[in-house]
Parts: sequence; C-alpha cells; structure tokens
Amino acid sequence: MSKIISYEKAVDKIKDGMTIMVGGFLGVGSPHNLIDTIFKSNIKDLTIIANDTAFPEIGVGKLVVNRQVKKVITSHIGTNKETGRQMSAGELEVVLVPQGTLAEQIRAGGAGLGGFLTPTGIGTIVEEGKQKITIDGKDYLLELPLRADVAILGGSIVDKKGNVFYNKTTRNFNPLMAMSSDTVIVEAEKIVEIGEIDPHLVMTPGELVDYIVGGGK
Repeated sequence: MSKIISYEKAVDKIKDGMTIMVGGFLGVGSPHNLIDTIFKSNIKDLTIIANDTAFPEIGVGKLVVNRQVKKVITSHIGTNKETGRQMSAGELEVVLVPQGTLAEQIRAGGAGLGGFLTPTGIGTIVEEGKQKITIDGKDYLLELPLRADVAILGGSIVDKKGNVFYNKTTRNFNPLMAMSSDTVIVEAEKIVEIGEIDPHLVMTPGELVDYIVGGGK
C-alpha cells in the first residue's frame, strides 16, 4: 500500500484539539505546503510543539495568525509579533522552553523515557512548578517528555517507503519529532524509488513515517 497521499487526505488526519509537532527552524525544514493546506482548513484549537513560531507570513506562524492555535510549546517567539500579542492579550497560551531542553523533551518522548535531569533553568522562572532533584550537591530540574498526535515534517528527498534525507540545516528538529508522534506525515521536496537514497544518508527511517505528501505528486 502506497504511503503517498494528497495534501487534503493528509490534513484529514488532523482534528480539532490535537497536539501537532511541526519541524523546522524559522521555517527552514518546515512542510510549507502542508501548513498552507491546514491554513485553508477549518481545523482549530491546536496545540503546536515547534522550535519557534517562525514569522507571521511563514511556516507555523501563519496558523497562529489565523487563530487556529490555542497553545504553543516553543523555545522562542521573537520573530512573530502576533504570537507575542496574542500571548499578552491572554488569547494564546505560550509555554517557553529552553531550546536544548525542548529538543531533549521531544527525544525523550520518542525514546520512551519518563523524563530527564538538567541544570538548565535553575534559579529562573523555568523552574517554577517543576520537581528539583539534588545529586552530589548539584540541583537539577526534572523535565518531562513530549509526544504529539501528529508530526508534520519537511524532507528534502524521500523514497516511497518513507526513508528521509534532510539537506543540511533542514534536518533540525525533524528527526526527533518523527520518533515522538503517533502519526508522522512528511512533505517531500522530491520523491524517489526505494533504494535510491544511500542508506548512510537516511536520517529518518521509513518505519517511522506513515504518510508522504508532495514531491510533485
């Protein structure tokens, strides 16, 4: 059975109120056409887990501007003024997480871990409401794993089995998110036959990918 489906059928997998991981770093490595399809839909009340909220006119930021997002878990929002405005107005819940901690929370979710200890955030507002553990006289915060209902990712070259190669910095959060979501949808710049990607260059194995969109299809 082919994993390649239309953008419309992919978006049908996303329902109101779901938690969605979105790959990318300021839009680089994000599934832009898939985001545009969500933008044109009536999907709402999403919780978005992403490194950032990009820009008002680029990437996941468009969903924020369109009021389709109720909560964002992210490492920064400075490039999207609308995210900050909605947060200040109490219209959008924003959970700011140190970038390395966010990446490790996602990785832990994919690895089946119950959490991890980090000194990042000790003595700051980051530690509020979190369990603090002291080991050998040093304080750590217990950070919990993150998982999502769906991950939407951007892949440079994807074969028909779902093996993914990410070109250069487009890799960013995509491989981690592929591990920690119940359903994984990859938007491909190019789709090739199975075996055309050098196995050494596969960064997300096809076993993790449920659906493929794009690639000129």
